[in-house]
This record gives sequence, structure tokens and C-alpha cells, in this order.
Amino acid sequence: MVGNVEIYQGPEGLQVEVKFEKETVWLNRQQLALLFGRDIKTIGKHINNVFKEGELDKDATVAKFATVQIEGGREVTREIEHYNLDVIISVGYRVKSKQGTQFRIWATQRLKDYLVQGYAINEKRLAQKEM
Repeated sequence: MVGNVEIYQGPEGLQVEVKFEKETVWLNRQQLALLFGRDIKTIGKHINNVFKEGELDKDATVAKFATVQIEGGREVTREIEHYNLDVIISVGYRVKSKQGTQFRIWATQRLKDYLVQGYAINEKRLAQKEM
């Protein structure tokens, strides 16, 4: 982890930068599309439905972060909407893709660990801290 950003390494080498802020993780639409193997438009549709159906409160789960990006060969800072873990999980359970399935398996296992054991262990992170 570098500062408040961690690289998520998924199956088959998928890498997504995950932002940690306000005791949760945040991803933008582009990162969600990469994570779930779907296009940005599809991710946007799922996000809009999460809010439209009243599953989550937009004000409590969306934040804008200044992001530097290259546009036309120059650096530009833009306020980009990011979505917290609640939205990530909700979208993950709606997306139909191989990565979406892998995410659901992972999330369900974490939930089972918490319910059965009262905690879940991130073995990879634990091993890194022991080094």
C-alpha cells in the first residue's frame, strides 16, 4: 500500500488501484468497469439502478476526488465521482461477467467468515506485514 492507495491484484493478473479514505474504499466508474470486466455504460446503469431503487443513499456513498489525468497531452485535474464499498458490493452482485462471479464468490466467502468466525483474515496482507 502506498499512502492511501492499494493495488488490488485479482485472478488472472487484473490490477486495480483502490483508494482508501474515510474508513472505506473508493473506486470510480472506470475502475469498476475494469474490476468487473464490463463497459463503463453498463456499470453506470447498475449504479443508477442502485440509487433509483433506494438500495443505497447517493449522498452517503458517493464522493468526488480530485484526479489528475492526461487530456490532449496535458495534465488536467478533474473532480471525479468515486463510489464506496457499499456501491462496489451492490454493483458486484448485479454485474453478469466472469469477474463479477469471482467477486461474488470472494464477497460471499468474506461474509461467511464474519458470520461464522466473527472475523475474516486477509492472508496475503498478513503475510506481507510479517516480511
